[in-house]
Amino acid sequence: MELTRHDRERILAKVVRLVDEKFFDPHFDLSGWHAQVSERRERLLDRHDPVEFERDMHALVSELGVSHVGFYHRSAQRVPGRLAIGATLQKCATETGLVWIFQDVHEGGPAHAAGVERGDVLLSVSDRASKPPEGPTFSMGTTVPIVVQKRDNRQIRAVLDIPTPRSRQLPYCEPRVVSHSILRNGVGLLKVSVFPGVVGIDVARAVDAAVAELRECRRLVIDLRGNPGGGIGGLRLMSYLTPAKLPVGYSLTRRRAATGYEKEKLRKFGRLPSSKWALIPLALRFAFAEKSVALVTEGLGPQPFHGSIAVLVNEHTASASEMIAAFAAENRLACIVGTRTAGRLLSADTFKLPRGYVLSLPVGAYYTWQGRLLEGTGVTPDVNVELSYDSIRAGSDNQWEAAIEAAEGDRATR
Repeated sequence: MELTRHDRERILAKVVRLVDEKFFDPHFDLSGWHAQVSERRERLLDRHDPVEFERDMHALVSELGVSHVGFYHRSAQRVPGRLAIGATLQKCATETGLVWIFQDVHEGGPAHAAGVERGDVLLSVSDRASKPPEGPTFSMGTTVPIVVQKRDNRQIRAVLDIPTPRSRQLPYCEPRVVSHSILRNGVGLLKVSVFPGVVGIDVARAVDAAVAELRECRRLVIDLRGNPGGGIGGLRLMSYLTPAKLPVGYSLTRRRAATGYEKEKLRKFGRLPSSKWALIPLALRFAFAEKSVALVTEGLGPQPFHGSIAVLVNEHTASASEMIAAFAAENRLACIVGTRTAGRLLSADTFKLPRGYVLSLPVGAYYTWQGRLLEGTGVTPDVNVELSYDSIRAGSDNQWEAAIEAAEGDRATR
């Protein structure tokens, strides 16, 4: 695809206009970014190679300094492994140098289906060596060969069958969303890998079914490691943390922030619909209204594990899953175990640009009910436990063991 200088001018002009009109970060001063645009303008307009133009435009919008920002062509969008293959990677120092270790491998995802296990070392992607600091990205709807080194040092070749996403606006694979089991001493384990769907009826039902199976458990570990977030289905999980209807947090648009607001008077969302038919009145209520909304738990009543809950998080726990961890921490409903979460929590939208390009841009901020902006800061655990390289190479999980200990002990509600 060839781009004329006029094409590049039109694309750059629309990106600048969209940032001026739509971008929202309550702490960002756009004047500095406009200076970057002026400084890079001629170099961008002289980029005859579309690949170099796309790379430099992405670098320009990344100067906005927040998550959920991107510039790409819709024909060849590449996404991180955590979204494309249902697995996350951890940078580890070994005797042979820095390597990527598979950290969270979600059941049912492309990596899991290819036989990849937690603790495997990623050696190459599409016959190219893969080493830190550059993390691999993948195109959705493709088949990708990789080479991994197993924990016994065998090297095997595997093929990742990456599905075509349901939505180009939210490109990610969908591994098994909810799984559960009963561990030692009757501790329940509830793992959620992602929150698919904007409203999340299906994930809410899956959480309901898992909690019903764990009814006899008086202690609970909720594993949100590697969960990249998604839609509002996480409200059901938050609602199982407390018997009451408690305020969780609120989203705020640029317009509402400029005109002023009282969080207590924002429109409330406090019940997930029970069926897809119920989406119609929900859409009528929210589709054309101002998008600033307060989130409230559903009031599902007491559970046997209340007071003895641990929430397991790591640096790949992002977006909607961070909302859950922050809500649990602020209301002392669980002990947070693991490492600080990603700090990627903004409301974003995508905008079409000339010649098939797309701009992803944050258009709203999320605050906890106590007024914390999680973007860029994340949630700090009560019990900080770094994942041990020796632990995962040995086939064990020191973070998991710490979470079980927290649920069994008196730290669960701090």
